[in-house]
Amino acid sequence: QVQLVESGGGLVQAGGSLRLSCVVSGSIFSANTMGWYRQAPGKQRELVASITSDSSTKYVDSVKGRFTISRDNAKNTVYLQMNSLKPEDTSVYYCNVLSQTMGVLIPRFASWGQGTQVTVST
Repeated sequence: QVQLVESGGGLVQAGGSLRLSCVVSGSIFSANTMGWYRQAPGKQRELVASITSDSSTKYVDSVKGRFTISRDNAKNTVYLQMNSLKPEDTSVYYCNVLSQTMGVLIPRFASWGQGTQVTVST
């Protein structure tokens, strides 16, 4: 059973920064693509950043140039450095192991962690 444990969220003013961490239990981490998702109240969960096993990264347009995803395979941890935060970044952030189906990245595990709340004030 894989466990996903997110941390690092908080309340920050617009323009501020936060660094999120996600620790993944088990031995699957280093060989797999990882992703950070976010879900705001009343909205669908969206994939904001992904990183492959060889550290190639992709971002949704709304966070390009502001967020950086990285990984430490020795620690089974994926990070999301978030700079120049905006009120619209306010969400609960989750991580998951990703699979690719017909060119689309999807979460591998239906059981998510508890997430970490990010709130950006004006």
